[in-house]
Amino acid sequence: MNVKVNDNVLVLTGKYKGKQGKVLATIPKANKVVVEGVNIVHKHEKARRANETSKIVTEEAPIDVSNVEVVCDKCGKATRVGHAEVNGKNVRVCKKCGATLDKAFVKKSKAKAAETETEAPKKRTRKRSAAAETAETPVESAPAEEAPAKATRKRTTKTVESKSADTDN
Repeated sequence: MNVKVNDNVLVLTGKYKGKQGKVLATIPKANKVVVEGVNIVHKHEKARRANETSKIVTEEAPIDVSNVEVVCDKCGKATRVGHAEVNGKNVRVCKKCGATLDKAFVKKSKAKAAETETEAPKKRTRKRSAAAETAETPVESAPAEEAPAKATRKRTTKTVESKSADTDN
């Protein structure tokens, strides 16, 4: 599937044609996606306990992935998804403008670009000897014991004896 969670998509067919929304979930085995505000269904929930009330819940139902198209953040148009290799990484790209659609990759590449731009030539400083460094920095002794190991909860089963066994005595 070329559609991922948090992508903005445009619905191409059906009752919600022309509506844009964010992908909340993908179901690759069924080839379906759940889009925010699209394909709203009503479900009736019965009260299961005495203090609960029955209610009608509205939620988004899945729609077929072929009925949606990814909207590019850069050009703002619904587009098909292409695949390309950028910096040795396979990414999804917009067929119309060529921008990358993978938001996590865009953030990482922007962060790397910012790091390389901000790295100015460093001023030369004289090196300090290892003895001088150790004399200035206080050495803290860490306690030998670390945090206690996480306690595991054991499942206990209660045995119920029958009343007839108690009355035989």
